Amino acid sequence: MSTIPKFSLEEGKFLVKLSRQSVEYFLKNHKYPPLPSSYPQNLDKTAGIFVTLSTLPRNDLRGCIGYPYAFGSLIELCISASIKAACEDPRFECVKAEELNNIVFEVTILSPMIALEQNKPYDEQIEIGRDGLLVVCDSYGKSGLLLPQVATEWGFDKKTFFKEVCVKASLDDNCVNDKNCKFYRFESQIFKEVSPNSDIKEEVLNERNI
Repeated sequence: MSTIPKFSLEEGKFLVKLSRQSVEYFLKNHKYPPLPSSYPQNLDKTAGIFVTLSTLPRNDLRGCIGYPYAFGSLIELCISASIKAACEDPRFECVKAEELNNIVFEVTILSPMIALEQNKPYDEQIEIGRDGLLVVCDSYGKSGLLLPQVATEWGFDKKTFFKEVCVKASLDDNCVNDKNCKFYRFESQIFKEVSPNSDIKEEVLNERNI
């Protein structure tokens, strides 16, 4: 059973368009844009959100930042995550305005985090294509998150998915056996441009129990 509130395609399209517009505004004016004067009321809900930027034709990552936990409205967090993905991802330089015509914007809305039980095999508690993973190791001051689409895009099985989220947290890739680390799963709803600044669709991942 899904744990994420469902958002309509029109609401998803609004967020993706807002994401692109927010980056355009920031690059031009060097400040955050104001909230839209009108928007779907459902986007006042609180939910975690990630924004991913990819460049064509190879779909290379150009930036990805977000908020795993719901602490503000989607409309506000979308603006913030979009600008941070474009200009504050430490892996990349800030996006330049002339790049935007070659960048695809993707918005992922997250469900609440569901803690995995440490006394049960982790791989029995997740499904590839449905779940993303978050690992939090407070004793080491480290955490890492991988969206559900990462596992399907890279063809990860469950064992590899857990190893990779450990690596994302800059931990040993066997941190799945460290009782100081807590693992969480979450579901998502993904809205993405088909091509830069064009039609927007909802992406549906195939669930795989492997």
